[in-house]
Amino acid sequence: MLLAPGLADARAKKIDDYHWTGVERIIAIGDLHGDYERYIDVMESAGLIDRKGKWSGGQTHLVQTGDITDRGADSRKIIDHLVKLKKQAKKKGGYVHLLIGNHETMNVVGDLRYVSPGEFAAFATRNSPRLQNLQWQMQVEWMQANIPEFDTIDLEAYRKEWEQQVPLGWVEHRQAWAFNGEYGKWVEDNQVAIQINDTIFLHGGISEKYCKFSLESLTDQVIAAMKQYDPSVVSIVNDPLGPVWYRGLAQEEETDIYSQTLDNILERYGAKRIVIGHSPTGGVVWPRFDQRVVANDTGIARYYGAHKGLLELTADGAIAIYGDQKIPLPTLNSEREDYLRAVIEVDSNNAQLKNRLARMLAPPPEPGEAKTEDDTAEAPGAGEPPTQEVISVPGTCR
Repeated sequence: MLLAPGLADARAKKIDDYHWTGVERIIAIGDLHGDYERYIDVMESAGLIDRKGKWSGGQTHLVQTGDITDRGADSRKIIDHLVKLKKQAKKKGGYVHLLIGNHETMNVVGDLRYVSPGEFAAFATRNSPRLQNLQWQMQVEWMQANIPEFDTIDLEAYRKEWEQQVPLGWVEHRQAWAFNGEYGKWVEDNQVAIQINDTIFLHGGISEKYCKFSLESLTDQVIAAMKQYDPSVVSIVNDPLGPVWYRGLAQEEETDIYSQTLDNILERYGAKRIVIGHSPTGGVVWPRFDQRVVANDTGIARYYGAHKGLLELTADGAIAIYGDQKIPLPTLNSEREDYLRAVIEVDSNNAQLKNRLARMLAPPPEPGEAKTEDDTAEAPGAGEPPTQEVISVPGTCR
């Protein structure tokens, strides 16, 4: 069998924790956001698990590009299942790579705005009322020491409001996601970015600001920034240009200038393609820059539409899997219209894909008129990294 570029060795070889070669089949799955049922659906469609939920992917390498957590109720259930699968896959010659997304970092540093009630409930035990009461006592002591008007506060009414923010299971959740807790340690053991064959995988993307750092350094910096986290300080963990937040590869116009910068980034790492999650596509595995970037957050969770798309990379090239349908990804941008029409045939009720096609076929914008390729990206909430324009300069990252 002829091997695709980057598959020079018929046997998978681990160079280090961040680089693999000779992997014959890779499955990349994007953001899951706590939806266990949809996670199981796409894993089965990729042939990675059997009906009992056990690894059936043989020597396949699965890459989950982060954001398992938040939005839905079953993040813990998904993580626990993937941890088991990682052990099962290794025995079969396969591998499960779990990358760090911005929502994993948020859980570690205590930014809980997107943690659903079901997430906290998953940690609740018979001991939770006692722990909640202890937490309440600490809250009251803090208020007594820091609020001059404490004596005027209606504590009974305030506690009812407080319990909405600190429900049963909250204390256990925070303990588990601390760096010395079960899931904090799990995050610390994962990578921000890896390269398998000729493809780099990560959650957000690689911007010009961070492109001169090695994949190992990106991970080390994110871990260090979480341990020293200060929300008032911009660091790699909350920087909109950082690898867990950056959206430029998914949203920048595909101009010659940005294309040149992307080429420089790929050359810097010795790669031919970058696969990302983070920026929802509305249900399509979307190639950009003549497939040098693949946006792979198709919106698997119900919160984002319960779509089925995932990416397969083999010696035959890049394939998008939609349930029981497989559609080759176009290599050239000029071939994307036919590809998108084929995806719409599979998912005919998807209005977002039809809107994408309509925008693709629309006349070019007038001079000075803003052009946007995609309006399906997750809107930032209060306190999230602000939108930041990036000026691309040819020659950077050499």
